[in-house]
Amino acid sequence: VVMAAARNVMRAVRVFEFGGPEVLKILSDVLVPAPKENQVLIKVHACGVNPVETYMRSGTHARKPTLPYTPGSDVAGVIESVGEHVTTFKKGDRVFTLETLSGGYAEYAVAAANKVFPLPDKLDFKQGAAIGVPYFTAYRALFQKGCAKAGESVLVHGASGGVGIATCQIARACGLKVLGTAGTEEGMNLILRNGAHQAFNHRDPNYTEKITACTGPEGVNIIMEMLSNVNLDADLQLLSRSGRVVAVGSRGRIEINPRDAMYRESSIIGVNLFLATEEEMRECATAVLDGIEAGWLKPVVGLEYPLEKVAQAHEDLIYSSGARGKMVLL
Repeated sequence: VVMAAARNVMRAVRVFEFGGPEVLKILSDVLVPAPKENQVLIKVHACGVNPVETYMRSGTHARKPTLPYTPGSDVAGVIESVGEHVTTFKKGDRVFTLETLSGGYAEYAVAAANKVFPLPDKLDFKQGAAIGVPYFTAYRALFQKGCAKAGESVLVHGASGGVGIATCQIARACGLKVLGTAGTEEGMNLILRNGAHQAFNHRDPNYTEKITACTGPEGVNIIMEMLSNVNLDADLQLLSRSGRVVAVGSRGRIEINPRDAMYRESSIIGVNLFLATEEEMRECATAVLDGIEAGWLKPVVGLEYPLEKVAQAHEDLIYSSGARGKMVLL
């Protein structure tokens, strides 16, 4: 009886109050959730850590989870059991998710079957945990919101992080000219290996002049912006006529001159993956799964942490000197 009871509990991260990384508590007696109809239970091997999870944990994001909760949406692992009416998956299948219902920072997670996708053998679980939010966000930002077309140029600001690398790979595969920025030599080399035609160091005080020298007076068609509160003002001056800044991430406010947008008839477009319709999600999923099959979608895993070091992971995600791929919890 004791052994049976022990199997019904798991280790999971729980947040009981909004605040800094220290509010992430690791509990070892959380009940393993049971999948209901159209749901699956996944034994988690790896879970991605996304910037949005740090904003939600601090209580500063528009989406405030109901306390207490377990963070995490991008898990990769193996199907443990399936709920009623699930025919697409069976116990033992390797999968990755875009979203979970019970939270991914845990040993087991429940997800809606339509937010779960097969993980091919050519990718490991760590790579599987680096697909969901980064690649779906990159595709949505680039095509559904940024209306990118082959032959256009895209500047990926903060290209060495999870969404940045995803954008470089997708944009290159779809025929765009890809420019990327990173904060370290290592980051610049990483983005050149993952689809960027040219890389710039955004710590170089003259880097915007170097981008302008590269694009010429016509400017860049699309800017994928991961840190809008720092770069948006300069972005508006780098755009082409009818150019678009697609705001993927921001950590605060910024002052801009609207004339920069008026002069070029340019646009600032916000992206929120959680607002995508089911049809848009299906389009993202089709593109992502096709990219895996074709071989150009290759997630880059950055820093790895055991579940016990989750607070350190959140700390490092916000304050580290330069991203190098997608951060994962094991």
